[in-house]
Amino acid sequence: MVDGDEQRQDREARVMHPRGRLDVAVAPAFGEQVKHLLGKGETKLVIDLGGVDFVDSSGLGTILVVRKLAQRVGGDIRLVRPPPQFQKLLELTSLIRVMPVYPTVEDALADFD
Repeated sequence: MVDGDEQRQDREARVMHPRGRLDVAVAPAFGEQVKHLLGKGETKLVIDLGGVDFVDSSGLGTILVVRKLAQRVGGDIRLVRPPPQFQKLLELTSLIRVMPVYPTVEDALADFD
């Protein structure tokens, strides 16, 4: 789990606020946490990355896997305020086209409506 993770339910989506690094050391636990929520029927997830200062390839892979799992059960994942290097990676790999990012939690939640 990402250090200091906080969650709250907002409308019909779960908002997660991970803190610290989303790297090889914590990405698997974070992925399991998200899978647990999906298994409980919480299929709309907003991940606010404003408190995350680094995302490596393991973190990216985890986000892609859990997004695919969410979509399989009729949900999706929205990313908010990614660290600059992660935003750049999404742009360079063109993942930004299939996984857009949002400036605020409210914008991400509104996109579920």
